Amino acid sequence: MIEVRPFGGIGAADHGWLNAHHHFSFAGYHDPDRMGWGALRVWNDDEIAPQSGFPPHPHRDMEIITYVRTGAISHKDSLGNSGRTAAGDVQVMSAGSGITHAEYNLEDEQTTLFQIWILPSEAGGAPSWGTKPFPKADRTGAFKTLASGMPGDEEALPIRTDGRVAAAALRAGETARYNLGSGRRAYLVPASGRIEVNGTEAQARDGVAVKDETSLTVTAIEDSEVVLVDTI
Repeated sequence: MIEVRPFGGIGAADHGWLNAHHHFSFAGYHDPDRMGWGALRVWNDDEIAPQSGFPPHPHRDMEIITYVRTGAISHKDSLGNSGRTAAGDVQVMSAGSGITHAEYNLEDEQTTLFQIWILPSEAGGAPSWGTKPFPKADRTGAFKTLASGMPGDEEALPIRTDGRVAAAALRAGETARYNLGSGRRAYLVPASGRIEVNGTEAQARDGVAVKDETSLTVTAIEDSEVVLVDTI
């Protein structure tokens, strides 16, 4: 089953400094039919104005992956971690038993990003944060694992869940394949471009919900950047 969720039909909230779109119920947007997709709980498509951002706020028991599309995001947390994650790179925060953090766009340009929340396999544990560059050249024409809690993905940023976040940069006409595995789900969003997933077309920033498929063939109709979550 492949269901396309058009960008124009997902939740939206424009706060001035933040223009947010929600693939699943979040904050003031509630849709009982879109509470998550397997262990995937949140996929926010955020546009953050220059010199603005999220002041300190707490989290717990959530794996939070931030994929920066343009600009950069700067992080600071209650563990003493701080860092800047630029376009194309990824940061991961395992909230564990509890952490407070702030995220700001300290740039002179708008920052756009996907923020993805996945439920952990177990509650609690020590919180942690990390960031890592992922050059687009490394994921040209094929999916590259960015964050994972699955065996064999030791080069990716670690997350505490039976899941994986991957991305691919495809030129028009290129195809990337992904083996999903029996009983698993996927959720894909083209950050840019236009794609087909097993023959089903999706536009930039649409959501593509997948279940009962063991293999995905993603073909770029236009030059495209695709982000995928594989989860139970």
